[in-house]
Amino acid sequence: MKSLLEIRRELHKIPEVGFKEEKTQKYLLTIIEKLWKPYIQIDVWRTGIIVTINGLNPQLKIGWRTDIDGLPVSENTGLSYASEHPGFMHACGHDFHMTIALGLIQAFSENRPENTIIIYFQPAEEGPGGAKPMLEWLQSERPDLVPDTIFALHIAPEYPVGTIATRPGMLFANTSELFIDLKGLGGHAAYPHNTRDMTVAASNLMIQLQTIVSRNINPLDSAVVTIGKMTSGTVQNIIAEDARLEGTIRTMSVESMKLIKKRVEALCRATEIAYECKVSIDYGSSYYQVENDEQCAYDLLSFAEQFPGVVAYECPPAMTGEDFGFFLKDLPGAMFWTGANTPHGLHHSAMQPDEELIIVNTQFVEQFLRSIIVYENL
Repeated sequence: MKSLLEIRRELHKIPEVGFKEEKTQKYLLTIIEKLWKPYIQIDVWRTGIIVTINGLNPQLKIGWRTDIDGLPVSENTGLSYASEHPGFMHACGHDFHMTIALGLIQAFSENRPENTIIIYFQPAEEGPGGAKPMLEWLQSERPDLVPDTIFALHIAPEYPVGTIATRPGMLFANTSELFIDLKGLGGHAAYPHNTRDMTVAASNLMIQLQTIVSRNINPLDSAVVTIGKMTSGTVQNIIAEDARLEGTIRTMSVESMKLIKKRVEALCRATEIAYECKVSIDYGSSYYQVENDEQCAYDLLSFAEQFPGVVAYECPPAMTGEDFGFFLKDLPGAMFWTGANTPHGLHHSAMQPDEELIIVNTQFVEQFLRSIIVYENL
């Protein structure tokens, strides 16, 4: 097999967005098939891959999930192995995630584990969401591939390499995309009384949306409503007939998410009345909170505390969204941050994680998965 460093750089060149990861899937299969042994099974789901390493004396089926998609971000790293797909980049570290998963398959193919290990290469984490449909397919069509417990990692730019950070309970927030379209009546700028101006309507709605968290959410709770993009109009002397708001909602509880959406819908109905227009809402992709099983998270942190070259850290929850939450909704397990040591944050066009994290995490995760015994709650 090629070196993990070489594999990561080749994966970095070919970022593809959700459910379009055909080149990525082909590349991964080329590597995985070279590691095949009689006790290794390879299955394909859409653009994803499921690799089962049957254990010597299996008491558990232990899952490890990695995501495989990139982002619609134009790369600005200057790397010699930068993205070859204009307008797309592995700006969230999924190239690292995949490389670590391949390293695990290599390790388990060379030294067969006691328990059965199932590696899930899941598409579309960045959207529209691959975890939920993949898990539904597993449960309905391939229950033999459903694990007893499952784990995953995500790079964290702000932590040094070797940091393993997680917590029992809530790690990442509930998230929902938010798209609001307003339809009014356009016309000449000199005759505003004959129009229904959607620039004005959208501007006022955007300001009202900012009152939801401050006036409807318990101050001891946490939530975010962000409008990141607003579009309206065509030229300076035409009153806009259409406008669009694009944003995100993030909450630390399912109840708060429901409340915020209820308030968004009420404000949109009020806007229709106030500005004599039509307003439609699309929540896009919605991800369930990443809620770590307490025992799994404690075991992960305890193992990290004893592992050479690793620093364990019980971190606070974050407003980050991750569709791994759908796995943890149905299965016990845990996710953790791993240090990437880069000044640029996730989804930044210049993000360059430290490649030293590949070997550190491959070794750590391999040994952790080998250490897992039967949990009392399974």
